[in-house]
Amino acid sequence: MDIENSNNFQEVHEAFTIKQAIDEAKRCLHCKIPQCQKGCPIENNIPSFTAALSMGNIGQAMSIINERSNLPAICGRVCPHEKQCQGHCVLGKKGTPIQIGKLEQFIADFDTDMELIRERLPHKTRGKVAVIGSGPAGLTVAGDLARQGFNVTIFEAQEEAGGVLMYGIPEYRLPKAIVRREIEKIIALGVNIQLNTTVGRNGVTIDSLFADGYDAIFIGTGTSVPQNMDTTPGASLRGVNQSTYLLHQVNVFNEGLTTRDKVPVDPGDRVAVIGGGNVAMDAARTAIRLGADVKVLYRRTREEMPAIESEYEEAVEEGVEFWWNTSCTEFIAGKNGRLGALRLTTPEGEKVEPFNRVFLAIGSRPANRIVSTTAGIEVDEKGYVKTVERPFGMTTRRGVFAGGDVVHRPQTVVLAMKAAKEVAAGIAQYVDAVKLLQICPE
Repeated sequence: MDIENSNNFQEVHEAFTIKQAIDEAKRCLHCKIPQCQKGCPIENNIPSFTAALSMGNIGQAMSIINERSNLPAICGRVCPHEKQCQGHCVLGKKGTPIQIGKLEQFIADFDTDMELIRERLPHKTRGKVAVIGSGPAGLTVAGDLARQGFNVTIFEAQEEAGGVLMYGIPEYRLPKAIVRREIEKIIALGVNIQLNTTVGRNGVTIDSLFADGYDAIFIGTGTSVPQNMDTTPGASLRGVNQSTYLLHQVNVFNEGLTTRDKVPVDPGDRVAVIGGGNVAMDAARTAIRLGADVKVLYRRTREEMPAIESEYEEAVEEGVEFWWNTSCTEFIAGKNGRLGALRLTTPEGEKVEPFNRVFLAIGSRPANRIVSTTAGIEVDEKGYVKTVERPFGMTTRRGVFAGGDVVHRPQTVVLAMKAAKEVAAGIAQYVDAVKLLQICPE
């Protein structure tokens, strides 16, 4: 395969037509106790939006989804539905669960394509909130608070909003046009987005934001620092990179923002991806689209692998090979100081295998830029921000909240959204309480 062939990165799952979507929605049994809703981390009202869709009321279905989700077109594509809503559908016992993710995706896409009338929004008089980071957590907090009458500004370090949605998930799983459309809906709620602004640098700090009149601040910066294998001999060789670097470079190349030589995989490369999570699957499936021979090295068994099962199965179908119970003990130099091979520990014993590219996908941790420039925010031994239960999500610095991966360690998009929705409620509670005290007589 050649990256210049854009078909390599087209979305892999076809969307429903209107008739297919309505027919699928009609299959819902409308259970008295809907297990699908219990299986959804954000408790989306799946039976209700499915019922509305089954009658052709797509606008109503969208309104129902909007009560719980700010990013339905994204969740419909990248959530692990087989483990969550769809995995709990009673029809799954017969092997034919309702395809809930594809229904959510259809409703959200139809809403955007048809430019349906947006919901009425309250005036932004309830308070002023700053959101740092525009990934799933930041967008969720911003959307929830804007709907409740808060004036919200997102501060994003990159040139474009979206965070991991824009730069970390491959095009074939989540087209960037879809991310942009969802962000436009957040902006339509009255949210401001300030790009190319890194909080913790150039005088923009938590303290300066408070000085600018913000009533509360939310940190949703995720885990931007990938874990490495620095203690493994040869880890600094050219050819050893992070999987997130590969995904970022391919995404910006597909957007026309960089040149082909900046993409760190060429046709015919022999590539090893070390790790067993969803990032490893994304890197492996991206590398194979670039024409590489790809092996995933995972130190445990298939049953212990944390990646979504469907992602694994599709990777196998596309030609990715998996080596289980395999660990790398040394990166071996080849010609000109570049990576040439890996020394591996396998079930059959130690062996040396030739590879000229390795991409690490062994986890990540938060950056300390904001914490290091702000007094009073405590973190644990690994750098994750500590928060309290009341008001939910507030850090040890009054008025500063945090949520998503920066608190809960790397998770899925919808789990970051779940935590963010709870924090948004905590922020609203806090700001209301502070403003009430301000007007109380002495």
